[in-house]
Amino acid sequence: MQSTKTEVKPYSKDGSKREQVEKMFDSISHKYDFLNHFLSLGVDHIWRRKAVARLKDIQPKRILDVASGTADLAIAALKLNPDEVIGIDLSENMLQVGRTKLDKKGIKNITLMQGDSENLPFKDNEFDAITVGFGVRNYENLEKGLLEMKRVLRPGGKLVVLEFSKPSAFPIKQMFTFYSKYILPLWGKIFSGSQEAYVYLPESVKHFPEGQNFIDILEQCAYNKTSFSRLTFGITTVYEGTK
Repeated sequence: MQSTKTEVKPYSKDGSKREQVEKMFDSISHKYDFLNHFLSLGVDHIWRRKAVARLKDIQPKRILDVASGTADLAIAALKLNPDEVIGIDLSENMLQVGRTKLDKKGIKNITLMQGDSENLPFKDNEFDAITVGFGVRNYENLEKGLLEMKRVLRPGGKLVVLEFSKPSAFPIKQMFTFYSKYILPLWGKIFSGSQEAYVYLPESVKHFPEGQNFIDILEQCAYNKTSFSRLTFGITTVYEGTK
C-alpha cells in the first residue's frame, strides 16, 4: 500500500509530525473552542450533528471518538444514546479543557484519555462506532491510523470522519482561499497567540487527499460501504466506512 504520509508540519523545526501536532494543540487549547465557533460562524455545531447522524442506523452503544480534543464531537454523539463514549487525543491540554466542559455539563458517560490514534490502547473489535472530527489530516501515517481504527471496530461497525475540504465552485472557492490564507492566520494569532497553528491548519487541508481520493484509501484499508458527502458548499466533508 502506497503511503500518503505528508511532510506538512505545524513548525519548521526538526521533530516528528506527531510531536509537533501535540505541541501545537497544547499551545492553542485555551482558545481552541472559541476560535472554532468564531471562525466557522457557529456552523461547526451543525457539521458535528450531521456527522453523528450517520451512525443512527447502527444504534451504537460503545463509541470511540479519535482526536477528540475538547470533546465537542463526543458530546454530540450522546444524541445517539450510547452507553459509553471514549475520547482519545494526543494533547493533554485539549483533554483538560474537555474534562472541565464535561464536569460543567454533568456528563458522566464520556471518558477522555491521552493516547496515540495510530497506536490505540484497545483490544480488537471493542467499539460499535468510531468518530473523528477534523483529525485525520493530522495523522503522521494516515493508513496506519485508519487500520488501527478498523482493528478496534467490531464487524459491521462504522467509521465516520468529518474533515475540512476545499470548495471548488465559484465564488466560494476564491472566498475560502482568501479566508484561509489571510484571515484565519491573523485571527488565530490575535486570539490564540499562535500564528503557526493557523497557518498549518489550512496547509494541512490543502494537502489532504479529500473526496474520492480519501475513499480510495479507506477501501485500500479494507473498509466497506464507503461514501462521502460534502457540507456547506464543500468546506467540510463527511466520510463513512464499515468494517
